[in-house]
Amino acid sequence: MNKALSTALVGVAAAQLAKLPVALWRTGRWDWSLLTEAGGMPSSHSAGAASLATYTAMKKGLSSIEFAISTMYGLIVMYDAMGVRRHAGEIAVEVNELDHKMELLANEHPGIYHERRERMLKEKLGHLPIEVGAGTVLGIAIGAASYCMELKKSSWFSRLSHKA
Repeated sequence: MNKALSTALVGVAAAQLAKLPVALWRTGRWDWSLLTEAGGMPSSHSAGAASLATYTAMKKGLSSIEFAISTMYGLIVMYDAMGVRRHAGEIAVEVNELDHKMELLANEHPGIYHERRERMLKEKLGHLPIEVGAGTVLGIAIGAASYCMELKKSSWFSRLSHKA
């Protein structure tokens, strides 16, 4: 498998797994649904993008086109997570509260009929800056570790071939 891609996927998976103990610490209970949900601490999108950019920087160099592409991709992902997706989540909170407000209004005015929505909109879509920052730090560590493991593996193979 492509080492850069597998590094990014490990970054995403590690961040998703890290959400479990963070949520346990905050709430006192395990929430296994966090393994497949967007949002939360740390940002898995940021971890994946940062691990890809870090691995690429170490493998190809800071002046490579690959590093430039992966860095721009990462910046867009992080901006989107803190901006557009976060604001969409805040709007979802307001829309979900409309049901409650309509029920209160209907009780005050008995002629108004309101049917509650079957499904609430998903409210946790984006990230706070600290969640993006934590994902970025995690991703940088994973990208660097992936590259270092690759170096160690290649030097081990070269030592083995010189002994033969």
